Amino acid sequence: MKQLRIRVLAGVFVVAGVLSWAGARLWNSIGTLPSVPLAAPVVLALIAVVLLATALSLRARFKAQRERRPGAKGVDPLMAARAVVFGQASALVAALVAGMYGGTGVFLLELLDIPARRDQAIYAGFSVLAGIAVIASALFLERVCRLPEDEDQNHTGAEPVA
Repeated sequence: MKQLRIRVLAGVFVVAGVLSWAGARLWNSIGTLPSVPLAAPVVLALIAVVLLATALSLRARFKAQRERRPGAKGVDPLMAARAVVFGQASALVAALVAGMYGGTGVFLLELLDIPARRDQAIYAGFSVLAGIAVIASALFLERVCRLPEDEDQNHTGAEPVA
């Protein structure tokens, strides 16, 4: 499994932000701009909390397993892999969604004198912050589940044929 790259997440965020900003300008010139829902930052924050709780739980279980504590519950490798995949997918979606709301929020900065648009700009800002929290939690989860480095650097992954 490949490690998540911050550059990829930043690229997704920036591209989504620019496209969202341009789309918001176009949509506003044609008619009314769709609103930013209050649920957006709430849902992203809940995902961040779930990812962080999973990472902390797995970290404690790995530590207990390493220290060979009696009664320590082991971690199923498949469950850890699923958690990492969930974290990576969540981080990519959060980068996309945060970029979209970030672009919309930048557009809404021009309309702060309208109370409804000011509220939407605040929701968009909180959505970006919650998206960053999802990304940070996902990266932490990925770090917790990372395998120790292989001591044999020349190992290609193929076993020699006997």
